[in-house]
Amino acid sequence: MANHKATKKDVRQAAKRRDRNRYYGKTTRNAIRDLKATTEKKAVDEAMPNVISMIDKLAKRGVIHKNKAANLKSKLAKRANTLATA
Repeated sequence: MANHKATKKDVRQAAKRRDRNRYYGKTTRNAIRDLKATTEKKAVDEAMPNVISMIDKLAKRGVIHKNKAANLKSKLAKRANTLATA
């Protein structure tokens, strides 16, 4: 265990950040899962901007890599476009 005041504080902050990042990551994954499960074009079009915003925020905070965020958004957009033609 840490013995210095600053190190103890850093441990507390890291735990707080870890919990926050896990919450935001899980919430975003659930939103992506729900978006993928939706088959109606109108519902997908309404939910898409919110999910993309969540993904961008994760990348900005460093929870996920920016390329992973781009890949997720690309796959979701591709899926949404196939609903339009189907």
